[in-house]
Amino acid sequence: MFGLFKKKSETEVLQKKYKKLMSQWHELSSINRTESDKKYAEAQAILEQIEDIKKA
Repeated sequence: MFGLFKKKSETEVLQKKYKKLMSQWHELSSINRTESDKKYAEAQAILEQIEDIKKA
C-alpha cells in the first residue's frame, strides 16, 4: 500500500517496454515478418540500454 505512489526506476520502465515489444514481436512473427524484425530491433536496443544501466 505504501508503494502505491512509488516512482518506478528507469530500469523497471525499460524492462516493461522490452517485455511489451517482445510480445508484439512474437505476435507479428507469423503475420508480418518485416514488422516483426522492426519490433525485435527496437527490443534489442532497449535491452542494450538496460545492460548499460546495470553496468554503471
